[in-house]
Amino acid sequence: MRESLLHERPFPDLHGMLRSLHLTGMADHFADLASKAATAHLTYETYLTEVVQCECVLREQRRIARLLRQSRLPAEKTFHTLQLDRFPLAIQQQVEHLRHGTFLGDAVNVVAVGTPGVGKSHLLAALGHELVLQGKAVLWTSTASLVQLLLAAKRDLRLPQELKRLDRYVCLILDDIGYVQHERDEMEVLFTLLAERYERRSVALSTNLVFSEWERIFKDPMTTLAAVDRVVHHSVILDLMGMDSYRAQEAIAHLGASSPSASASQKPPTSSRATEKTKKVPA
Repeated sequence: MRESLLHERPFPDLHGMLRSLHLTGMADHFADLASKAATAHLTYETYLTEVVQCECVLREQRRIARLLRQSRLPAEKTFHTLQLDRFPLAIQQQVEHLRHGTFLGDAVNVVAVGTPGVGKSHLLAALGHELVLQGKAVLWTSTASLVQLLLAAKRDLRLPQELKRLDRYVCLILDDIGYVQHERDEMEVLFTLLAERYERRSVALSTNLVFSEWERIFKDPMTTLAAVDRVVHHSVILDLMGMDSYRAQEAIAHLGASSPSASASQKPPTSSRATEKTKKVPA
C-alpha cells in the first residue's frame, strides 16, 4: 500500500522541497556545493554547514534590504558620497567611533549642530545607512513630518500606539529640527517623543540652532530646558558651527569656472584658506 502511494504521489526533488520550505538560498546552491563536496571530499557536516550558511547569508541580505526600505533614508546620502575629509579632524574621529554602532546599546543621542549647507543631514543619513548594514532598525524623517504624524495620532487618541511603533527603531533620525516653529500642541508631542525615548532609544537630530536658541522651538523656557536636558544628557555633539557651507562653496566654484573672466589664479587662495582654517580646528 505504501509503495503504491509513493508511485502515485512521488516526492518532489530536493530543489522543489527546499523551495516549498522557503529555503531559497539552500535550493539555489546545494547542487553546486554537492559537486564541490565530492571533489574536495568534504564531510557531510561540512557540506551541510556550507549549504545552511548560504541560506543564512540570503536571509540576512533580504533583512537588510527590508530595513533599508523601511528606514526611508535618502539613497544617495552615504559615506561613499560624503567628503568626510573636509570635516575637522575631531569630527572625523567622532564619526568613525559612531560608525561602529556601539552607542545604540547605551541609548546615546547624536546631535549635529551647524549652519545650513555644512553637511549635517548627509552626515546623519550616512550614519543611518551604516547602522542598517549592521542590521539595525533606523527611521529617517523630517522633524516637521514626524510632528504632524504625532499630532494626528494624538487627535485620534492613539499617540501611545504611535510611540510604541516608533520604539521599534533603535535609532530615530530627525532632520532639521531647527526649521520647525511649533505651536504648543506640536511642541508637546515632540517633547513627549523625546521624553519617551530618553535613556531607552537613541535619537539623532540635525539643527541649525545652538541649544540656547531652542526656546524658539519649544516656546516655554522650562520645557526647553527639559528637552535639551533629555537630548544632551547622554549624547555625542557634532559641532559643525565653524564650517563654511559646502553648497555655497560648490556654487561659487561653479560660477567661477563658468565665468569667462575668471582666471585660474583666483581658485588656489580659496582652497588655501579653507585648508588653513581646517588646520586651526583643535583635534
